Amino acid sequence: MKPSLWTAVLLAVLTATVFGGCDKAPKAGTPEASGALEAAAPGPNETGRSGVIVAVGNSLTEGYGVDEEQAYPALLEKKLKASGHDFSVINAGISGETSSGALSRIQWIMTLNPDIVILETGANDGLRGIDPDLTRKNLLEIVRRLENEGVVVVLAGMRMVLNLGLGFTDAFREIYPSVAAEADVILIPFFLEGVAGDPRLNQADGIHPNPDGYRIVADTVYPYAVAAIERLKARRN
Repeated sequence: MKPSLWTAVLLAVLTATVFGGCDKAPKAGTPEASGALEAAAPGPNETGRSGVIVAVGNSLTEGYGVDEEQAYPALLEKKLKASGHDFSVINAGISGETSSGALSRIQWIMTLNPDIVILETGANDGLRGIDPDLTRKNLLEIVRRLENEGVVVVLAGMRMVLNLGLGFTDAFREIYPSVAAEADVILIPFFLEGVAGDPRLNQADGIHPNPDGYRIVADTVYPYAVAAIERLKARRN
């Protein structure tokens, strides 16, 4: 499948995959959502590790269509531990979530005691045609609330399909570097670098990475997670 065709397929299957998954997922901030991650959430001083990274996001973080250990948060934790960074990585992804949804559950995210948050959200905003100014406002507020709590934030940049119009896609793409610059947070330029548009690395829906794709996502995220760990250490010193 050529990339141009992939962009058309991406929008066509949206309702059945991303939006449909939202109906099946627990609402953010509800007891169901909290209970789903309760076993993974360490209490203060219970991990015996150097720190906690919480991966916040939508189905791309949750690992839609793959086993939990094949999603990028689990793979990232293994890479970090293998290189001597003894951090736990909690998967706090919820399918279908928008930036407004992520903002609504910041207080709950803080109950996971994060030292670092990898924030991957906004793709569903773009696919729903939500005003990029609102997405930017939400991202800034999320980042500011986390930073005010002493959390180091890594912002995962996203891009939008060209079918939505050049003006919209340009405005959407600029959200992430703009927020990162204003809030002085670490930016991953494109979360799906090397994966988006490649049928060998995505599931049949053309949207969500397969296990091979998630290994590339973990490789993409890894150096930025290490940079966040170094920033955390610098703050503690």
